[in-house]
Amino acid sequence: MTSGRRNPDRDDENQQAIASYARAMDHVGTLAADPSFRWLDRVILDLHFDACYFQRDKDPGMWRTAPIGVTGADGTLEYRGPAAGEVGGLVDEIVTWLAETEGQGNVFVQAAMAHLNLISVHPFRDGNGRIARILQSLVLARGGLGSPEFFSIEEYLRDHTRDYYAALRETQGGSYQPQRDTGSWVRFCLDAHLTQARRRLAQTEEAAARWQLLEDLVAARGWPDRLVIALEQSLGGGSDRQRYCGEADVSPATASADFRRLAEAGLIEQHGRTRNVTYSASDELRKLAGRPPTDAA
Repeated sequence: MTSGRRNPDRDDENQQAIASYARAMDHVGTLAADPSFRWLDRVILDLHFDACYFQRDKDPGMWRTAPIGVTGADGTLEYRGPAAGEVGGLVDEIVTWLAETEGQGNVFVQAAMAHLNLISVHPFRDGNGRIARILQSLVLARGGLGSPEFFSIEEYLRDHTRDYYAALRETQGGSYQPQRDTGSWVRFCLDAHLTQARRRLAQTEEAAARWQLLEDLVAARGWPDRLVIALEQSLGGGSDRQRYCGEADVSPATASADFRRLAEAGLIEQHGRTRNVTYSASDELRKLAGRPPTDAA
């Protein structure tokens, strides 16, 4: 492809992968809050079905029935999973261990080991990395750490993919060897949690400071408090009437009047017409909030 345009099929597959992963993570939240939850192999199978539903040719929700290996960028075999006939028994061992250790010891270490154990078994034809990360989040959620989006290290692993695979290679040693030392892998995961926690803390402090700035701006002009929501939304990727109505609990007519007031004040910009109207922060508002102008964003 030389036209510079995206392949629509690949783009659609990426969108389906994101939506399916989000569905699996929503399922994690439900399982974490379920008082009758039990660790079963069906939990892992169902989460895999959620995450890989769009890949019907990869047997979502079913154990693999053939040998499997992981190849590097140069085509060399970097990891060989255990025989397909061993998968069911090995996953049973993981599930039994999870049930016996839940609520005991350090949940971050337990979650890291759950990830490592499952990805080392490599029980599925595809999506083993995804389901290992989802299982890690489920263990953390079952440990009472709240919403998955706040404690998952998914963002860190995405930004440090090369380090992630290097940590796995060092620990696994090229094949299924459960007797190998796992200290380096656990340290990698703990470092990821610390880095992510610091990032979340900084983001929270930044959001609090920005919200205070917007509150002061609205108060100084004698506007209703709800306009802070419209300004925050416009800074956070854009807003529209439906989104603003839902969060501010106002009528469409009130929303239109609020957006018009902010636009006349030069704080937001309108894009589109009729039902497709959206609003984004103006360069003036971005400057007040310490953001770069739109042409430099």
